Amino acid sequence: MQYWLIKSEPSVYSIDDLERDKTTYWDGIRNYQARNFLRDSMKVGDKIIFYHSNTEPPAAVGVAEVSKEGYPDFTAWDKEDPHFDPKSDPSNPTWYMVDIAFVKKFTHPLSLDAMKANPDLAGLMVIQKGARLSVQPVSKEHFERLVQLGS
Repeated sequence: MQYWLIKSEPSVYSIDDLERDKTTYWDGIRNYQARNFLRDSMKVGDKIIFYHSNTEPPAAVGVAEVSKEGYPDFTAWDKEDPHFDPKSDPSNPTWYMVDIAFVKKFTHPLSLDAMKANPDLAGLMVIQKGARLSVQPVSKEHFERLVQLGS
């Protein structure tokens, strides 16, 4: 099993939306490194820290899990979708997505500042300066500590 952190702006899709929907496809990723994680590395059952970005304060807010492995992101071919990519070809897809399922919402969201201040989370990618990937790997130890702190 692997562990991940995925970022979402809560005004676009929040942990509350995922709790309501129970499952969703994780689309719109347009970064090659993040795409590679979605396409090649994320497996059914992998655990995910759900992180609210571009909000005050940015924070880890819950847990999800991968419920379907990487498949072509069809939003890239929809001219009406904000994630449309005219260079992406359905016969040779550029972009991928996974499905995720709700596991739990944190009782105590963990702000970015709180994560930076916690020595147990040293090395966590999301707290590194310039770490902007919307899909990033997390160690088992960091995942377990985040869940403990958020519960």
